[in-house]
Amino acid sequence: MSGMSRMSRIVQPVRSGGRKLAGRLPPLMLKPMLPGATLRERVVACLGALVGIALTGLICGLIVGRGPHIPMIVAPMGASAVLLFAVPASPLAQPWAIIGGNTLSALVGVTAAHVIPDQAMAIGVGVSAAIAVMSLTRCLHPPGGAAALTALIGGPAVTSSGFLFPFVPVGLNSLILVGLGILFHRLARRQYPHVPAAAPANAHGTADLPASLRVGFRAEDIDAALLSLDETLDIDRADLDRLLREIEHRALVRAHGALTCADVMSRDVVTVARHEPVARARELLFKHDVRALPVLDAAGRLAGLIGLRDVTLRTAGDVGQAMSPARTARPDEPAATLVPALTDGRRHAVVVTGPEGRVLGIVTQTDLLATLARGATAQALPPPRPEPPKRPNLLRRA
Repeated sequence: MSGMSRMSRIVQPVRSGGRKLAGRLPPLMLKPMLPGATLRERVVACLGALVGIALTGLICGLIVGRGPHIPMIVAPMGASAVLLFAVPASPLAQPWAIIGGNTLSALVGVTAAHVIPDQAMAIGVGVSAAIAVMSLTRCLHPPGGAAALTALIGGPAVTSSGFLFPFVPVGLNSLILVGLGILFHRLARRQYPHVPAAAPANAHGTADLPASLRVGFRAEDIDAALLSLDETLDIDRADLDRLLREIEHRALVRAHGALTCADVMSRDVVTVARHEPVARARELLFKHDVRALPVLDAAGRLAGLIGLRDVTLRTAGDVGQAMSPARTARPDEPAATLVPALTDGRRHAVVVTGPEGRVLGIVTQTDLLATLARGATAQALPPPRPEPPKRPNLLRRA
């Protein structure tokens, strides 16, 4: 029997057994654990952990040397790398969480080892105290528990380091890993450190809530819902707010998805040339009673937008010096996708453009409001009742 046939006899049962096992696994075990965990994201996470951990060990080894006196990298860095590269948006994976969580927890562990003679009691107190310290200093980081435990049961190399261990290698490892993580995520075009989205602000400088926040859920509703769930979620509240509002927006787009920008836009668009004076733009704005005008360049393509505010702030010069960037949309884009742009308190119109930036139309706040109001009215009306079947007139036949 050839080597290849013997190998196939070994591999084939393993393959068939693997298929049977996969068929018996619950469907949830075959799905990603985290929402948005695409194959690309997982590959990027694996590559990041490979580069991050290898370089952290190499750099730390070059700084402190290699030998039995001190480890060049500690085990909790592996868990920190999982958070740093696999879930970089998590509050538990931010720079202060990694550096502060690991370092302070290791310091707590070393302190517990010196204060409590009984090892079983020391490891319990050390890990629990590490959680308390991380919570108080706002650097909760799950691998910090492992850092505290390593400081307690790490062996002679850790014991001989004493109170230096939390800083070298734990603190040094954490600093290097975070620095490499920032560089890696920047090269991978991912945002790290994660900055939660800022809440919409009132653009008019008044005490009123922004228009997008006056209807629907509010921040206090999120707090009340989290309190009622009685669970701690691994997501920033600002990110949760942004996620829920994006869900609302997508539901609105789905409900009105049949209406496109081409259906609701004004086609007879009043424009102004870029080289014309600001006085000409002001004249057109008042003559046609509009809030904004598309600005065209010498080739007839969209160059920007000029409105009443622009001509008020700049009374002299040409239009090109006073115009603002224009928000554009495609003619086949659902009209409801323009709701965030036209309700932010800054824009009054979105320009619909075709190939090469040619102006096809413009959607104003009035156009969008009238369209959504008509759609809401149509949904509120009861469906028409079917007419009863007509009965034959037997007297007429007789």
